[in-house]
Amino acid sequence: MSTPHEHAVKVLNSLIETTLDSANGYKEAAHSSQDGQYKTMFSERSLKRMKITGELQQEVRTFGGEPEDDQSVLGKAHNMFVDLKAAVLGHDEKAIVNEVERGEDFIKAKFEKALAEDDLPATVREVVSRAFADIKSDHDSISALKKTLN
Repeated sequence: MSTPHEHAVKVLNSLIETTLDSANGYKEAAHSSQDGQYKTMFSERSLKRMKITGELQQEVRTFGGEPEDDQSVLGKAHNMFVDLKAAVLGHDEKAIVNEVERGEDFIKAKFEKALAEDDLPATVREVVSRAFADIKSDHDSISALKKTLN
């Protein structure tokens, strides 16, 4: 049985991996986009996700844990697939936004699941809640953007 601190570190590290996936996904989207406005927005979101990552990593350290510093294997594979798809199909803004929204759905669900856990310490819940507010806002704006393109 793991201690509450070990559980908190495990949850936080899982969120860190997903947030790094998201930051890298936004970076890839910025690189792939031909639209200057989207490029800027995606770059800014990537930086925001890196800031969230840093906050989550700091929280892991407060529990004496070793924070994750790399994205998940699944995230790396997804980024490679998106790169390949962009190379083959070209840089389609609608497809880029669709991929970004898919990533936003995933990270939003992951943070919601973490917040639903009853046994997270209050400090962890607070950090995760603050991060989730930004993630949900970004998710909602990307969803709205997708609807204007479809």
